[in-house]
Formats: sequence, structure tokens, C-alpha cells
Amino acid sequence: MDIDKMKEELQHRIQVLRPQLIEEVKVARSFGDLSENFEYKAAKREKNRNDSRIRYLQNMIKTAVVIDAAGQGEGIALFDKVTFLVEEDGTQETIQLVTTLRQDALKGLISKESPVGKALLGHKVGDRVKIQVNDTFSYDVVIQKVEKTGEDPDIPISTF
Repeated sequence: MDIDKMKEELQHRIQVLRPQLIEEVKVARSFGDLSENFEYKAAKREKNRNDSRIRYLQNMIKTAVVIDAAGQGEGIALFDKVTFLVEEDGTQETIQLVTTLRQDALKGLISKESPVGKALLGHKVGDRVKIQVNDTFSYDVVIQKVEKTGEDPDIPISTF
């Protein structure tokens, strides 16, 4: 579950990473003139990135809405692998619908909040679906295969 992964990462960043980064800043500060101290600037930047990620995770956990992927019916649902034919050029694509935190388009992990994800949710094999990318561009696909995979705990949550 995404929220468990976020809590795990948050705990690691606060209890393990933050003390390490604070120590690195202290050590780099001892090297002398801070205006020309690259090690200090780099250590400070990493500490700030970690602090930013901590705030992001805390906010995501606080505002998270838990989705029950088990009872989504027989149409395309969260975590399903979907193969479809793009009518315009005759290409076939396979994607997996995931939560926004797990999206990675280069690996075929498409958010349920994306234009493709929103359009496909609830449809079945054989359905022709219009994917509205923006106000001026859309395309049609035909759903060829739906594989009910369930949540894959090995898909990492996105980092920055």
C-alpha cells in the first residue's frame, strides 16, 4: 500500500538520513571559508532536499485518501494491465494503471489520474475509448486485453 511505503520512507529519512546529513554539514563547515566551500554547499543542499522530501511525505500522508482496489468491479481498475490498439497508427500498447505516486510513463506505469487512465477506467475488452489529451487533441483506442494483476508491492513510489 502506498501510504505504508510513504510512512516507511518518512521514518527512514527522519531517523537515519537526517542525522547523517546534519553531521555531513557540520563536518563540511569545519573545512573553513563557507563562501568557497563546495563540500559545505553540497552537504547543505542534500540536507535541504531531504527536509523538503520529509515535508512532502508528511503532507501526502496527512491528506491521503485510501482506495480499495479490491472491489472495483469487472471493468478496468487500478493496477490492471491493459493492452490497447491505437487506431490512428495501428500500434499496440500495454500499460498498467497505478496511483499517481507510482507513475513512470517510461516503464508503462500510467496514473489513473492521467488522460489515458481516466479514459480507460471502468471499460472492458472490445470497448472503443476516446482519450482526450487536451482541448485540441484526442485519439481513439480499442481495448484488446485486460489483466487483473492487483497491487504490485515492488513498484516503488516516485521520488524526486
